[in-house]
Amino acid sequence: MQEILRLTLKVALVSALVAGSALAAPQSQDPPSQDPAKTPPPAQQQTQQQTGSQPVQQKDTVTPKNSKEDVEAIGNRSVGKGVNLYSLEREISLGKQLAQEVERSSKLIDDPIVTEYVNRVGQNLVRNSDARVPFTIKVIDSDEVNAFALPGGFFYVNSGLILRAQEESELAGVMAHEISHVCARHGTKNATKGELMQLATIPLILLGPGGWAGYGIYQGLNLAIPVTYLKFSRDAEREADYLGIQYMYKTGYDPNSYVTFFERIQADEKRRPGTIPKVFSTHPPTPERIENTQKEIARILPARQEYIVTTSEFDSVKSRLRNIMFSRKVTDNAPGKPTLRTKTEQSKKQPTGNDPNSTDDDRPTLKRRPDSQP
Repeated sequence: MQEILRLTLKVALVSALVAGSALAAPQSQDPPSQDPAKTPPPAQQQTQQQTGSQPVQQKDTVTPKNSKEDVEAIGNRSVGKGVNLYSLEREISLGKQLAQEVERSSKLIDDPIVTEYVNRVGQNLVRNSDARVPFTIKVIDSDEVNAFALPGGFFYVNSGLILRAQEESELAGVMAHEISHVCARHGTKNATKGELMQLATIPLILLGPGGWAGYGIYQGLNLAIPVTYLKFSRDAEREADYLGIQYMYKTGYDPNSYVTFFERIQADEKRRPGTIPKVFSTHPPTPERIENTQKEIARILPARQEYIVTTSEFDSVKSRLRNIMFSRKVTDNAPGKPTLRTKTEQSKKQPTGNDPNSTDDDRPTLKRRPDSQP
């Protein structure tokens, strides 16, 4: 019974996390990136400049009420504490199994320059976080604007997210949010709730007066749990927002870029309703969520003279990735590759009547054998 439960939980966990990352965004084309030849050296960093709303006014000094509000205490805090049946070792083992399933069904970007850059950005955030597990960061070849982190630190960033971000700090904000889910151990906490719900129903089966009715309740919960407990709650999303801006700030990025990214998603939804993925609509970038993030920036993050907003290396990598994606699409659509055509397309291509000059070799024709002619 335990083995069946674990298998069910494992399959449900990977499907829910891949399908519904908390921070997915609508697909949209972004403006062309700068020509790497005309950009300053990669080490040069731009000072704070905001493209969306005005940056939040931050205090010169703040007085944290507890360690969770103290960005200087990052790495030495009790983030992720709570009821959890998974040890860190078991969480890493589970994440490794889930990662193998993800990579069996996904195509990864193997360009060393792109993968090294994304990994470096992510590892810088991890070093300035409350992470207690090592992170493995890879890039998935997908146009969908998404990123997700599995339990145990197995982190995947879609190429569509990199191309959608306009600045490095926006990419870092999304990655920091997902890293926060791992630091707070939201995935295994939800899995723990699911296992406890499963175990709580066993007495109904063994001792309950319903007999087969009790078994039906158990089976019903077994189907319902993967849909509910693996989606992060609003409280978990709020905590990931809260921790994510701290990790951005600690790494040196402008936390306002996270708000800017949210505002762009919201603007896209207003301009083209329905552009936000269905799973993301469960926790959309509502005005309340944006306002809460802005309040936290002003309340717990002391002002700095300069922030990292973007780098020329980000523009160079983004341009390189765009060329890789374009080349892939050209290769996929190359002549000679098998293609499927609809009946309508074929009927448009075929001339009417029996035209002997037709060049459509794909259309079957009937010919009379020479020896059968009278």
